[in-house]
Amino acid sequence: MTASTPKSQSADGILGIDFGTSNSAIAWASPQGTAQLIPLEGDALAMPTAVFYNGEEGSTHFGREAVTHYLEGTEGRLMRSLKSLLGSPLLNETTLINNQLVNFEDIITTYLAALRERATRHLGTAPTRVVMGRPVHFVDDDATRDAQAEASLRRAAEAVGFNEIAFQLEPIAAALDYEQRLTRETTVLVADIGGGTSDFTVVRLGPERMHKHNRADDVLATTGVHIGGTDFDQKLSLGLLMPLLGYGHMGPQNREVPNRVFFDLSTWHLINWQYQPKAMAQAKALQVNYTDVRLHDRLMRVLNERYGHHMAHDVEQAKIRCSQTDNNAAMDLSYVEAGLVASLDAADLRTHLAQLLANAVDCARECVQRAGLTNGRPDAIYLTGGSSALRTFQEALQNEFAGVPLVEGDLFGGVASGLVYSRH
Repeated sequence: MTASTPKSQSADGILGIDFGTSNSAIAWASPQGTAQLIPLEGDALAMPTAVFYNGEEGSTHFGREAVTHYLEGTEGRLMRSLKSLLGSPLLNETTLINNQLVNFEDIITTYLAALRERATRHLGTAPTRVVMGRPVHFVDDDATRDAQAEASLRRAAEAVGFNEIAFQLEPIAAALDYEQRLTRETTVLVADIGGGTSDFTVVRLGPERMHKHNRADDVLATTGVHIGGTDFDQKLSLGLLMPLLGYGHMGPQNREVPNRVFFDLSTWHLINWQYQPKAMAQAKALQVNYTDVRLHDRLMRVLNERYGHHMAHDVEQAKIRCSQTDNNAAMDLSYVEAGLVASLDAADLRTHLAQLLANAVDCARECVQRAGLTNGRPDAIYLTGGSSALRTFQEALQNEFAGVPLVEGDLFGGVASGLVYSRH
């Protein structure tokens, strides 16, 4: 999918927003037109879902620029994994940013406003119609909180200026994008593995079906589970980095150091909470639980210097490098302590992620079973979402659905494109 630069677009067009846990993308189409992905940062068609509040200049930054400011040591607050807050009690709480209390829902609104502003700049007109992607479940096994999550996202979309708002399941949107390239009818298992959720859909696709107004009969089953790339990062951080700060360390009474701080430091959307005075005092008090106080010194340096997101970023990037190359990926932690290094290899990926991957594949199996396919298996598995590129996940899928071809789609733009097709 390539980007174009249309100007003065008709108001009849529609915008598709894939607001992701880790990355976001947007696409535009005029009525019956082809979806066009809109560049968000230079030529990049996807942008990290990140907001950085610059405490030195009072400015706000988004995407790669936000992460860069943080990693370069600019004083301020980095917010990531905002989507994970939807449906959470934390969403309606406030946090102190540049000496002002800010509601977390307002931070999501700020990010959506940046997406709409970039679309307006590209299109030459402000879009008012939008289809928002949503996971099969924002929150597992809680319909009330799930509905609250969608309502929060709707309020944010309304607040930034959209007056016609629709929602579509992200795996269905991915399927509709894939359908544009099919030449014959195919029954597909769509595996949409993002930063926060793993969503699956079994759907009938094909050139004869794509012009149907109502596609409900073509969707044979949907399932989803709250497992995604940020969960993979958390597991790898707990397995490889947090032990360097005392996770699993046995103290003087032959008891492990209390582990709450390590779980929160490994969870993108909870990291900032560890810098609050109460959390800092609790972490400092943990020193008596350590036999090796050097590990506690490292923990306090991470907290005092606010290196939590830096460590999470290092794990995420090592995961990507290791998966892409199947080689060892080193993590330089000298900012925590001179000479401190951790590494990740393919065996680590398989070991630490085994249970999460098994749970995701169980969800895929359940989707296929619910679909009641005649031969018990789909014609193809279509992969979308950045975390679907994880080699160990693909291996797990291939073991479960032996002989079914895996088709890798547009990992970061496919859902956004499919969202606008869903309203044609």
